Amino acid sequence: MKHRFRIDKSHTKITAKSTIQKTIEFIRSSDIEPPYLLMDKAKVRQKVHAIGRHIRHAEVFYAVKANPDIEVLKLINSLGIGFEIASEGELNILSSIGVSSTRIITSNPIKSFRFLRLAAEAGIKYFSFDSEAEILKLREFIPGAHVYIRLSVPNEGSEWPLSKKFAVEVDVAEELLVLAKKKGLNPVGITFHVGSQCTNIYNWNSALNKAKDLWDRVEKAGIKLSLLNIGGGYPIRYTKDVVGISAIDKNIHRLIYEKFPKKIRVLIEPGRAVVGDAGIFVTRVIGKAARGDEQWLILDVGVFNGLMESVGGIKYSYIVEGSREAKKWTLAGPSCDSFDVIEKDVMLPEPAVGSYVLILSSGAYTISYASEFNGFSIPKTILI
Repeated sequence: MKHRFRIDKSHTKITAKSTIQKTIEFIRSSDIEPPYLLMDKAKVRQKVHAIGRHIRHAEVFYAVKANPDIEVLKLINSLGIGFEIASEGELNILSSIGVSSTRIITSNPIKSFRFLRLAAEAGIKYFSFDSEAEILKLREFIPGAHVYIRLSVPNEGSEWPLSKKFAVEVDVAEELLVLAKKKGLNPVGITFHVGSQCTNIYNWNSALNKAKDLWDRVEKAGIKLSLLNIGGGYPIRYTKDVVGISAIDKNIHRLIYEKFPKKIRVLIEPGRAVVGDAGIFVTRVIGKAARGDEQWLILDVGVFNGLMESVGGIKYSYIVEGSREAKKWTLAGPSCDSFDVIEKDVMLPEPAVGSYVLILSSGAYTISYASEFNGFSIPKTILI
């Protein structure tokens, strides 16, 4: 079967033409039944080498939550960067592929007791925190741990804000760093997160200004910091162009160079930016129906088994096997739940039932969110 897809410039502006071509070649040469997620190894390598390239003393730690597939992690491990984790499950999978504890940090400010026990056994040394309760937990499980405070910063312009559950303001952050030292921990730095899929480059400016204020206050209190963890947030293309990695890097480097000590360690925790646009979901139309004035396409992947971020507002680009005529569709997943709606008012060529639909830039926060709700399997991840 040829599988003829209609590809135009709008698609290659979102996902590299080479990644799309590899995907189509795989579909044509494979008899694997959709849905499945294809990950372009060359694109992952390219992104790993690009992030932090223009920031002095930058160290990259891939956020495992973005895509924890073991083959993806093996690939990233082979590239020599570190990993950021939050749980015993993520620690166990990294241990299984031989990742040294010296290349692992954890920036979840509130950690489970089981995870802290396992982290202590593994020899992990670097942890974030944002509360007195966490200081006491760390003192109990990992006395002398190197800790960095999670600072609250603006998230405007981020498509997936992260500003409410975690982080504290400057005054509280200063008090907590001082308390951490009194309790026998080693306060080494500050961390923040400008929000996932951050399309506003000036968020980093505001965040670094705030971090500098805290840095100076803490130094006056007798604590000498050495580490600045700028989190993640680098965006990828979903339906439109975004600010590039190089521009973000150069802006961050300039600000850090102006404001902070020259030998400061700079940690970066990219997740989406490493794997997002390396992935293409290969799905199939399993149903088509008219519901009142709406035309519905039902795919074999939906909110519950791979596209949970669509609930939070992430919109995808699609390549369809179908006619030239474009129509307005409501896209939904396969489950027996009316919540399983991916997107409304999507203009797409009309496909036949059984046709393939490619979902671009779907390598991040898809499989990692997926469940087997309603008995539908989590799609397999395949590296190409």
